[in-house]
Amino acid sequence: MAHAYTPGLKVTEATIIRKQRRLPILGEVLVKGGEEVKATTVVARAELPGDPEAINLANRLGVEPSDVKRFLLVEEGGSFTKGQVIARATSFFGLFKRELEAPFDGTVEMVSTLTGTLTLRRPAVPVEVKAYIDGQVVEVMPDEGVVVETQGALVQGIFGVGGEAYGEIKFMADSPTDVLTAEEIDSSCRGKVIIGGALVTGEALKKAVEVGAVGLVAGGIIDSDLIDFLGYDIGVAITGQEDIDLTLIVTEGFGRIDMADKTFQLLKSLDGYAASINGATQIRAGVMRPEIIVSGYQAGGKTADEGDLAQGLQPGTPIRIIREPWFGRLATVVELPPELQVIETEAKVRVLRARLDSGEVVTIPRANVEIIES
Repeated sequence: MAHAYTPGLKVTEATIIRKQRRLPILGEVLVKGGEEVKATTVVARAELPGDPEAINLANRLGVEPSDVKRFLLVEEGGSFTKGQVIARATSFFGLFKRELEAPFDGTVEMVSTLTGTLTLRRPAVPVEVKAYIDGQVVEVMPDEGVVVETQGALVQGIFGVGGEAYGEIKFMADSPTDVLTAEEIDSSCRGKVIIGGALVTGEALKKAVEVGAVGLVAGGIIDSDLIDFLGYDIGVAITGQEDIDLTLIVTEGFGRIDMADKTFQLLKSLDGYAASINGATQIRAGVMRPEIIVSGYQAGGKTADEGDLAQGLQPGTPIRIIREPWFGRLATVVELPPELQVIETEAKVRVLRARLDSGEVVTIPRANVEIIES
């Protein structure tokens, strides 16, 4: 029987996690297959060519384009430092001279005797790729990168901003309904991944940056607070490249939404553990979820794998509703009617019946839910 794909949100204390760590350009892989690495281990390195800058040297020196080469004081391919004279032309027996000082450190890329243009290139930019998670190198891609594997706890969020970070989890909520405020954050949060409850305030975000926290996780955030924190309205493209000093992950959505009890209890059990986090989010094709990973965590649970939810939705499956009027609510599948049903928009869709955490049983289009993977 045909069925609709239902996305899943992983919240599990024991799963196999594999991360591909690839350079943006060809470079050097620094580790070997089978090697144990830490999250902060540099596994590959490359150098991005610096930006070129063209200068009309003939015009600057007042000479013909065909003559510019003989006035160069640094040969093509040679290096120079900022302020160094790299070209000089004299006239009237040396009484008058025109010079070109290097505007930055770099190298002479080329000089054209047709146009009289000198091209300088800025220094190469070193690029290092770290392992991101504690684990073992299970695959080496020569000159490109590696795949690192670990077993541990994984919690995926709904939305995040900020890139990869690494720090110790500091649990700061008494219940999933708590609001994390600036008054609760102090110098003890430096270098930590702070875990809150239902909401983090805009002032708390700013205080977390001020004290040097590396990450913050909460059930929800007010959209206007997020815009104020970033300085601009977030779009629909991929996040994770923001120029901010904190990685933020929300596990439920926008607004004040109680953190799912399962997520709350798992994060509480991880208090004091070192975690790898990433706020990168993409909600369209090629879905990416923000994540909290604790490598090596073992709580005696069964290890999950990618095939655990191959059966998809079935009675008893825990879900989260991702559309109004029950947006953000948790529920459990009760029934999966096989026939199409007409909804308010007059469209015919597959639906399910689910029991909300309040006990109420409601009918929901299957496209409006996501599985909470365990």
